[in-house]
Amino acid sequence: MRVLIAEDSVLLREGLARLLEMNGLSVTAAVGDADALVASVAQDPPDLAVIDVRMPPDLTDDGLRAAIRIRREQPGVAIVVLSQSVEERYANELLATGTERVGYLLKDRVADVQEFIDAVRRVAGGGTALDPEVVSQLLLRRRSPIERLSPREREVLEVMAQGRSNSGIAGALSISESAVAKHINAIFTKLDITGGEEDHRRVLAVLRYLGVEDPTDRASGGGRP
Repeated sequence: MRVLIAEDSVLLREGLARLLEMNGLSVTAAVGDADALVASVAQDPPDLAVIDVRMPPDLTDDGLRAAIRIRREQPGVAIVVLSQSVEERYANELLATGTERVGYLLKDRVADVQEFIDAVRRVAGGGTALDPEVVSQLLLRRRSPIERLSPREREVLEVMAQGRSNSGIAGALSISESAVAKHINAIFTKLDITGGEEDHRRVLAVLRYLGVEDPTDRASGGGRP
């Protein structure tokens, strides 16, 4: 896997590079500002980019805005955003491009190296990795789509939003995989998500759970039920 690192702190940038390479990933570039990030991706697209939110030139949300631009211009590049906090506006816009191949992790809550590496691999493989705090804060913006779900179904969907598989959900909630499958089918029914591939329905369920606009509906001019 070819990875690009965008982080303005030299020590953290070098530390991330060494950590990723020690775990078998190839770091193709390590840059310190948002402009260099966009230019590097355009010149030599990596499989995945690990991006800090607050970077030069403005030291505000330049990294996250660059990540959104990359998602639109280079959709084949997976994105893992690292942040000190949840930037709701741009996090919502980032997830509105789709929840596949995207992660949003909070630096202070990454307590286990292997979990971080697993999250990077999961996102690169087409999955999602969202810190639970990111999920919770985005949920505060809009809860109406999930009012029909039972408490257990909400728990299942919350863990699904973190990018977990059925087995991962089962482990997190201490229930069987068959129970997870039953709850997921109920979620699809209650959120009026029918037909299509299983992975696509899971993405739609997560988007509605987070109150994020479905990009398919936006492109067609339609709306969610």
